[in-house]
Amino acid sequence: MVDPVKRRYDTSRRQEQARENRRRILAAASGLFREKGYAGTAMPEVARTAGVSVQTVYKAFANKATLLKAVFDVTVAGDDEDVPIAGRDFIAAIQAEPDATRKIEMYLDHFAAVAPMVIPVQLLARDAAAADPAAAEVWAQMRQEMLMAMTYFSADLVATGQVKPDLAADDARDILWTYHAPEQYELLCLRRGWTPERYRGFLRDAIVAAVLV
Repeated sequence: MVDPVKRRYDTSRRQEQARENRRRILAAASGLFREKGYAGTAMPEVARTAGVSVQTVYKAFANKATLLKAVFDVTVAGDDEDVPIAGRDFIAAIQAEPDATRKIEMYLDHFAAVAPMVIPVQLLARDAAAADPAAAEVWAQMRQEMLMAMTYFSADLVATGQVKPDLAADDARDILWTYHAPEQYELLCLRRGWTPERYRGFLRDAIVAAVLV
C-alpha cells in the first residue's frame, strides 16, 4: 500500500515541476515571439530554449496560438498566478476610488506600464490571423476580452455619476475600447515614436473630455 503522505508529496512535486516548466516555456516563447515573430517561432525551438521536450510544450499548450495567448495573459497580469485580471489589487483600487477622473488616471497608469510589452503581442496575433485560423481565434478572443473589460470599466465610471448625462453606457464603453485599441498605440508609439508617458497623457485628456462631465 502506498503511503498517503508520500503520494501527496509526489503529487505536489509533479505539480510544482509542471508550474516551473510552464514558466520556462512562457519565458522562452515570449523572447522568441518578440525576436522572430509569430511565423518565425517554432514549437521545437521554444522547447529547446526552455530546456524541455516538445511533448511537454504541447502538453501545456495545445498549439502556438494558445501559447501566444498565454504569453499575452501573463504579460498583462505581470505573473502567471491563477488570478483573473478582475481580481487583481490594482482593479480593486480603481473600483474603490470615488472620483471618475482619478479612476481613469489609475487605469492608464497600469496600461502605460504594460503597453510596451502587451501591445506587440496583440499585434503578432492580429498579423498572424489572416494566415492562421488558430491565431485568428486568439485575436478575436483578445478583442472580445478588451470589450468586456471596457464594459465593466464604463459601468464603474457611470456609477460615479460623473459621466456625461447624454452618453449611454454602451457608447462610453465603445469610446474606451477605441482608445485602448492596439492599432492606435501602434500608430502613435511604434510608428511616430511617442513615449508611453506621452501616450498616457493623450489618452487621459481624450477620454476625460469624451466621457466625463
